[in-house]
Amino acid sequence: MDEERLSRHDLTDEEWERLVPLLPLNPRQGGRWTDHRMVINGVFFRTRTNISWRDLPPCYGNWKTVYNRHRRWSMDGTWAEILDGLRAGCDAEEGADWTVSVDSTVVRAHQHAAGARLAPPADFPVKGTPLDHKPVKGREALGRSRGGFSTKLHLVADRRCRPIATMVSPGQHGDSPYFRRVLERVRILRRGLGRPRQRPGRVLADKAYSSRGNRAYLRRRGIKAVIPIKKDQQANRRKRGRKGGRPPGFDAERYRERNTVERCVNKLRNNRAVALRTDKRERIYQGTIDVASIRIWLRDPTP
Repeated sequence: MDEERLSRHDLTDEEWERLVPLLPLNPRQGGRWTDHRMVINGVFFRTRTNISWRDLPPCYGNWKTVYNRHRRWSMDGTWAEILDGLRAGCDAEEGADWTVSVDSTVVRAHQHAAGARLAPPADFPVKGTPLDHKPVKGREALGRSRGGFSTKLHLVADRRCRPIATMVSPGQHGDSPYFRRVLERVRILRRGLGRPRQRPGRVLADKAYSSRGNRAYLRRRGIKAVIPIKKDQQANRRKRGRKGGRPPGFDAERYRERNTVERCVNKLRNNRAVALRTDKRERIYQGTIDVASIRIWLRDPTP
């Protein structure tokens, strides 16, 4: 495999300059970390190709070093912090009219994603620690849907098809119960003073999220809902007459922008480690999603 073929997945000098201020410093104890740029390029290469960690090309160093760095940064939230730094101030251009879209996608899980043992809360097993091997329903965000062994990825995207917040659940779980949970993960840092912004001005979603509870949740937070009404909900309201209340407003023109979240899904699924889950641990797979999101934000930064 020649160097030119490998380099197209690596960081450019411009991307590296934006990433350097967000990277953690060397640990105070122990030896120095291997060069960040080489290791991160290895993580990007694996995320894009979904190659086995042991099969990483030698140009990225020892495969174990690359894997350990990805695992550690996934478990301690370093990837998420880097992503927060890249997203800082992305709402400023739209201001109070900041619009986001919500959707989900089912991701098939490879057989290698199964078999994770139950670990202590820290998820770093200590020798001699007893482990409970009883099966737990939905453990590690894995389940069985119509498509088979799978995970469901819930996400929030902005108008430029960039991921704002993501979370995973077992594949057979519904969309609507995770509407509030994924929106509560929206957290945009300020470039200056002030608390992070957690409330967009408007939320777009399809009929799967049309429920009285979801609309009430958005109304309490002062967020405008652009969600079409299901036909059975319309019929029930008419059937109840005056007791059914007024039908919720719906802006059909604004709803045309909902395709941005579907395009964001396609961008994430271009990374094969996201499109086909091979990670056993939920938090490591979430870290893989964060790495793919970092790549999207590096290529389409906020001015």
